[in-house]
Amino acid sequence: MGWANHSSLMGFILLGFSDHPRLEAVLFAFVLFFYLLTLVGNFAIIIVSYLDPLLHTPMYFFLRNLSLLDLCFTTNLAPQTLVNLRGPEKTISYGGCVMQLYISLALGSTECILLAVMALDRYIAVCKPLHYVVIMSPQVCQQLASVSWLSGLANSLIHATFTLQLPLCGNHRLDHFICEVPALLKLACVDTTINELVLFVVSILFLVIPPALILLSYGFITRAVLKIKSVEARHKACSTCSSHLTVVVIFYGTIIYMYLQPSDSYAQDQGKFISLFYTMVTPTLNPIIYTLRNKDVREALKKLLSGKLCSL
Repeated sequence: MGWANHSSLMGFILLGFSDHPRLEAVLFAFVLFFYLLTLVGNFAIIIVSYLDPLLHTPMYFFLRNLSLLDLCFTTNLAPQTLVNLRGPEKTISYGGCVMQLYISLALGSTECILLAVMALDRYIAVCKPLHYVVIMSPQVCQQLASVSWLSGLANSLIHATFTLQLPLCGNHRLDHFICEVPALLKLACVDTTINELVLFVVSILFLVIPPALILLSYGFITRAVLKIKSVEARHKACSTCSSHLTVVVIFYGTIIYMYLQPSDSYAQDQGKFISLFYTMVTPTLNPIIYTLRNKDVREALKKLLSGKLCSL
């Protein structure tokens, strides 16, 4: 009721980095640069993995899903952030805040599960190579991707709705540059212990269990790789797995810092910069990491570019 009575009429003022006016121009260029890189890099991954028959494998099917997810995630946040960094009015409508919260929660949760699914794919490819094609059939891949997307959607519907029920009693100055759960909880004029408990439980489900399973799978992968006698085969296994592991460390490292630290130790300015990193920079790093460390993707990009040049 508090949200409907107050915030739905006036929306929110996103304080963001307004206490650092000189920094805003730099951050505007920063966000714009990484947003454009995200668009170009992830679109390239999607197009190349779809057009090149050699990349029609489970690994690149999941990578295509990851790129689509990153595109949607950044596009949900970057335009509004750019508007607020550039203009004097740093506001967002109630509907815009709600949409931003639901979408970012859904996509962020989906990525948590999808990265675990990608680790499972690498585990089967390295540890059970003879059964890989049978186990990771197109139907199984589609089912695993669907589970990732649906679990993220379910978490968003439950978690965001629970947060939006909190009364704000007229508070509409959000000390952040996006509508994010920890910042929204600080606006509530009632005890948020239950909400923080829900946030902690959800964080365990999406930020502790998936990376634990990923580490477990990479433990088995490491043991299997050490048994490979061929240096070339060992190098190829390490190359494909290290790309995914790098993405996992960057993604989980920043987001775990945000959501699993105690609320009383949450430094708002520090939190904003961490949020800026995982919302704007991380989606850019994924295609760069997979492109630079993956020979197949590099070759596919070269073929695509040369094909375009020849057609001109």
